[in-house]
Amino acid sequence: MHVLRPQFRIEEQRALEFARQRGFGMIVAADERGPRASHVPFVLDQRDGRTIVQIHFTARNPPVPLADGIRRFLLIVAGDDAYISNDWYSSPDNVSTWLYEAVHLSGVAHLRELDDNRGHGDALLAVSEARLTKQPWDLAQMEPGKRESMLAAIRVVDLVVDQVEGQAKLNQHKSDADHIAVAGRLAQSEESGHRRLARKMQALRPGLGYDLL
Repeated sequence: MHVLRPQFRIEEQRALEFARQRGFGMIVAADERGPRASHVPFVLDQRDGRTIVQIHFTARNPPVPLADGIRRFLLIVAGDDAYISNDWYSSPDNVSTWLYEAVHLSGVAHLRELDDNRGHGDALLAVSEARLTKQPWDLAQMEPGKRESMLAAIRVVDLVVDQVEGQAKLNQHKSDADHIAVAGRLAQSEESGHRRLARKMQALRPGLGYDLL
């Protein structure tokens, strides 16, 4: 388990932990044609007192030449979201909205050497496989020639994080009655993401009598 050092404030530490647990996001960088985006798994780590997001792209992916040690990348890590109908509230005259959680991590991107590809692959697999209830699979089990060919086809990038922004809309500013009503609706949803949001809403305001949750 990675331990996040006190480089950032408590709120930012929570945002970093949220990102670490998700492990998948969207990288955005800009070239002369405008924004470029890629959906990537990542490893969040600490190195030399800095928070590092390590990701990889296929070698010809447009963001690769942009990781020049000067340009900034943005990693968007999205969590669960849910549409909230206006008639779910207990009080009148509310408007429909969306509840969600997300984290933005940004900083300067650095392209790593090809020799770092195997270490990144091992670290990424270790984190990802640990989420599953099975014996972990690793690169050592792959046919060597195919493994080396696959590793040679990627480039690893370090995003050195210097800005952390956590975004969450969980009805923080609604009344207790409205908060309970919406959490109750989400708790009854067939979608697991909605039920997770309901539990997080409950944790924000414990002791309100969430009998139906």
